[in-house]
Amino acid sequence: MKLKIYAYKNCDTCRKAKKFLEGEGIEYELMPIREQPPTKPELKKMLACYQGNIRKLFNTLGEDYKSMNMKEKLPGMSNSEAIDLLSKNGNLIKRPFAIVGKTGAVGFNKTIWEDLFI
Repeated sequence: MKLKIYAYKNCDTCRKAKKFLEGEGIEYELMPIREQPPTKPELKKMLACYQGNIRKLFNTLGEDYKSMNMKEKLPGMSNSEAIDLLSKNGNLIKRPFAIVGKTGAVGFNKTIWEDLFI
């Protein structure tokens, strides 16, 4: 099963993650997060990786998160509603979003990625 990375080409963190994977010789499938956000099943798997903490999946520093007033709205949303929203708006998702099987991580942390993907 191949590692799938959802990333945005102009994201420095995404570039660091790709450089790390290439340096380790890890094959991956690159997906454009804005044009093709993760699917609902992928988002649900990632949510399980974060023990149901939906906020971890959101790009809380992003413009869409701020302009949509998600800081106020998110606490009142069900996980199902939040996953539906994320599946339609890749800008809201913390990136890179890396998933393989039932394991995944959002954002790039070298130590965590070494543990999960090497």
